[in-house]
Amino acid sequence: MKKAKWLLSLVAVTSLILAACGTDTTKDSKKEEGNALEQIEQDGKITVGIMGTYAPYNYLNENKEYDGFDVDIAKELANRLGVEAEFVAQDFSGLIPGLQKGKFDILVSQVTITEERQKQIDFTEPYITNQVKVIVKESNTDIQSKEDFKGKKIGVGLGTNDETYLRTQLMPEVGDFTINTYDDVITTLKDLDAGRIDATINNVYALKPVIEENGYAIKAVGEPIKSDQAAVAVKKGNTELVEALNKALEEMKQDGTYEEIFMKWFEEAPPAE
Repeated sequence: MKKAKWLLSLVAVTSLILAACGTDTTKDSKKEEGNALEQIEQDGKITVGIMGTYAPYNYLNENKEYDGFDVDIAKELANRLGVEAEFVAQDFSGLIPGLQKGKFDILVSQVTITEERQKQIDFTEPYITNQVKVIVKESNTDIQSKEDFKGKKIGVGLGTNDETYLRTQLMPEVGDFTINTYDDVITTLKDLDAGRIDATINNVYALKPVIEENGYAIKAVGEPIKSDQAAVAVKKGNTELVEALNKALEEMKQDGTYEEIFMKWFEEAPPAE
């Protein structure tokens, strides 16, 4: 009889444990099934992944707060979703893996839309178009365009769309050159200024604040070599969140908020779409 009671008690305890586990599993599966928007609304916050070292897009200001164009865009999106934006900095090469693992709800860090990335993550509509140029030292006369890269040392951000472009498109086109990768733009430009690399590629909006703050003697040369569109990145399958963000972006453009943010950081109106 005692043995039977013991078995019944064991079954009861096991059932309670399984029931508790079942509750947690349901909550986790809600995220996996693409209900990230509902979870964000319940939490009252949205976790935003950024580099945090890429002025004027996203960087740590004098008050030790994240600031920049991307940051203002993310804050406004969060506001229109009725939640707070919480920023988490990460080297660019770790942003997409972090998004896939659930470290971030979204990425607002100049993540360029590419076919390869669209296989891994989802994107909103683009929120900015960047013109990418060749950047060299002011004293450099050997490199006038991308066609002059053969045999040179070219710096680029690790894991960026620019790195992929250099390796898969430009090198086969112009001939072999050495690629040095970096975790942030400032270090790349520091090495360029010091002569440790011959050139880099970057968009023109990113140059001005870095040059002004650090006094680097560098310049952009030639015509833009490509044009990139950046968008908010979201974990694959989170359709409701993408739709809500697209709606908020469109409202920002319609009511003039987007133009205000753009003018604040780039001192010019956004190009016509």
